[in-house]
Amino acid sequence: MKKLTRSIENRRIAGVCGGIGEYFNIDPTIIRLVCLILLFPSFFLVSVGYVIAVLTIPMEGEV
Repeated sequence: MKKLTRSIENRRIAGVCGGIGEYFNIDPTIIRLVCLILLFPSFFLVSVGYVIAVLTIPMEGEV
């Protein structure tokens, strides 16, 4: 069973987008671009969601 974890190898800031990309077998760059596009109309929601993801999703080696 796959578990969602923050990536150690595909990390730019905290590894959230890299972990989501690895979980769904999508290039993490696509996930980063989607987050960047969503950041413009709803900066506060995306920022708060990213911080919550950093705090709740464990690192790759911790699981």
